[in-house]
Amino acid sequence: MTTDREPTQTSDSTDTADVAGQPMNTEQGPAVSETTDTEQVAADTETHAAESAQIDTIVDQPYELSSESRNWATFAHLSAFVMFLGIPSLIGPLVVWLAKKDDPYVEAQAKEALNFNISMLIYAIAAGISVLLLIGIIALPVVFVTWFVLVIIAAIRSADGEEYRYPFTIRLVS
Repeated sequence: MTTDREPTQTSDSTDTADVAGQPMNTEQGPAVSETTDTEQVAADTETHAAESAQIDTIVDQPYELSSESRNWATFAHLSAFVMFLGIPSLIGPLVVWLAKKDDPYVEAQAKEALNFNISMLIYAIAAGISVLLLIGIIALPVVFVTWFVLVIIAAIRSADGEEYRYPFTIRLVS
């Protein structure tokens, strides 16, 4: 047996040609196309990763808001505190929403504040009714403290230019 063996064309040979005339090892399948498929998958994966990174960069870029927009959005949230003056807490965000419909950020934050205050009013009425069952004795203060804290958090976030979404909100105004 020699180590430098010449390929011979016999019926037992593992080296044959496929239909396209490409060399093919019948025991392992098409050698050339496996390499090409692997390279193609790697190239597709790299392309997809690059496109995904580019999209993530575009999405993560903060939208530059004017200080006036941030101030009005903050006021939309804080205006719910007119409740302490005897005015329903819905009126403040409603007035801001109607006055600033031309600014998309202020409009979205005012609608969010309005929806939240409508939701909290519903929860407060339910808690007030449940006082008769003694559950409301605990539920009513919880609703009030939750409302107070979340309004402050929303005001801080909107002052920073973030789109804040209140939890526990029924979105009636869209």
